[in-house]
Amino acid sequence: MESIGLAEELAAAERGAAAPYIDYPPSPWWYAPSIGAWAAAMIGTFTWWRENVGLFVVSLAALIAVEILFVVWMQRRHGALPMPGKGTPPVEIARMWREYVASLPVVALIVGLVWWLVGVPAAAGTAFVLVTAGLAFYERRYAVAAAATRARLR
Repeated sequence: MESIGLAEELAAAERGAAAPYIDYPPSPWWYAPSIGAWAAAMIGTFTWWRENVGLFVVSLAALIAVEILFVVWMQRRHGALPMPGKGTPPVEIARMWREYVASLPVVALIVGLVWWLVGVPAAAGTAFVLVTAGLAFYERRYAVAAAATRARLR
């Protein structure tokens, strides 16, 4: 029987724990723009808030249904991949999650300011640009962090 050292066992355990965070299919090209469009549509729905409550509610319900379908698709596509805030990711990934979460209030503040100063359509456009660019940036940085994790755990 071959004996495995404690350090090798710990390294194997860490590689196994990191696998769901670093072994995943790449996002399709349309991922960031579609999330940006969804965010813009969610904000744009508020155009009807005071004009037509029925249209507002139906639009909101449709967008929530699209979100649910998207989350189901993502879970099927990625398997048991933990969502940000769930599980204990490798340090490189945890850093990415913290930066992502820290950026959300900044995006919300900018969109809210544009909404207040210019109006709902401008806020929707701003949300599309910020969410699309932000997710594309996050995806690239996550790929770099995942590669660094894989290299560290070799």
